[in-house]
Amino acid sequence: MRVTYLESAAILVETDQTSILCDPWLQDGAYYGSWAHYPKPDFEPEAFDDVDYIYISHIHPDHFDPATLEWLNVDVPVLVHDYRWDYLKDAIADLGFDVIELPHDERTHLEGDTHINVLAADGCDPEKCGNYFGCTWYDDDAETPGSTQVDSMAVIDDGTHTLVNTNDVPFSIAESVCRSVKRDYGDVDLLCHQYSAAQFYPQAVTDYTHEKKIRERDRVIREKHERALEFIEIFEPRYYMPFAGEYVLAGDLAHLNEYTANPPRITALEFFEDAVDPSEHECVFLNTGEHIDLQTGERSAPFEPADPDEKQRYIEEELATRSFTYEADPMPSLAELQAYVPYAYENLEAKRERIGYATETMVLVSMVGSVYLELSMNGGGYRYVAAPDTDDYDAYVKFEVDPRLLKRLFEGPHSAYWADAKIGSHLGMQKEPDVYERGLYLCLGSFHTDGVDISVATDATASTETAQD
Repeated sequence: MRVTYLESAAILVETDQTSILCDPWLQDGAYYGSWAHYPKPDFEPEAFDDVDYIYISHIHPDHFDPATLEWLNVDVPVLVHDYRWDYLKDAIADLGFDVIELPHDERTHLEGDTHINVLAADGCDPEKCGNYFGCTWYDDDAETPGSTQVDSMAVIDDGTHTLVNTNDVPFSIAESVCRSVKRDYGDVDLLCHQYSAAQFYPQAVTDYTHEKKIRERDRVIREKHERALEFIEIFEPRYYMPFAGEYVLAGDLAHLNEYTANPPRITALEFFEDAVDPSEHECVFLNTGEHIDLQTGERSAPFEPADPDEKQRYIEEELATRSFTYEADPMPSLAELQAYVPYAYENLEAKRERIGYATETMVLVSMVGSVYLELSMNGGGYRYVAAPDTDDYDAYVKFEVDPRLLKRLFEGPHSAYWADAKIGSHLGMQKEPDVYERGLYLCLGSFHTDGVDISVATDATASTETAQD
């Protein structure tokens, strides 16, 4: 078995009988243009024409990248987990691909002795990992039960070697699934696992000082590295490859790169080589396009760390000059944005009541100019306020968002999605108290109209004093 590192979580797995391209994010511009690669991607689509399968773990744009798929051979079948909902399957099928859904924890034959087993990360114990709403496998009222999680992991074996690809699976949710894989498969030759933070924090927090952002960046990196050690401890692999969540911010967010919890790969390598006995488990970092042969352990080329000065030059001269997708949109008026709010609030309330969530924390969303939307998360309605003073709130989360992106967020996931805007660092954020209320963000994901035909009624929506109870 030969494994080639491409970009972030994108790898190419080749056995004597078949080949599988995993999570091919091979072009810049994920998350509405804010996520890019370094070094600059230099792939030709023809290089992947002979791939036998594509595996996509989940719907996040750095794993399911429509721009990359549109660039690849549409005749290659795509393997996904059989999730409870078909959003991932349908999105891939809309691009013209034949999508094959694989049942949870079922070893599926591909070619020759090669098999793949795709498992959803649903082994969640809320008492252990926090309040993950809706993380159980089955809905008692559903006609067709299935996974409700958004992440999956894959096990690929060829009768001789076994590769475990955990993608973005959070250890706290997937621990029991990982233990079952180890029990069923035994020896693991290569473990591919996340080691950095693909998230908005701390770079998008607007009220942190430079020093606090640096401290929080380093704390998150350490936390992610230590979580990676837990994967290594369970699987006891011969080799392990830290990967995924590797990105560089572009456009007007490029100045935030120093705060992202994405350490230089060489410093990550140094951490793991110090923390893990290399005689028992060998760390593998590869440059783009290079591979490891699991039979011999040979690499196609030694790992060469990126030059930090050259990377910074590339960020400043190339990436910082780019635009985000929504920046080509016309700037909406306050009335246009306000027209969406009643419908979006109705969807948010339906979600909040369905999961039984309520908090006294007020949500403030920038609209146009100095006007903010003040949004209750306990059924108290909403209103518009001019230049709100955060000292007036005991608990709040305040979002700064470009009005053009906000309009797309109101239109719904087909245009833009709150979680992706957050991960992409497009939402400037401050909060008091400084805690992450998971349920709040889950509800906010439903704060959109989802295709409702909006007609602007300026006489009903233009006032900054309007409220709904």
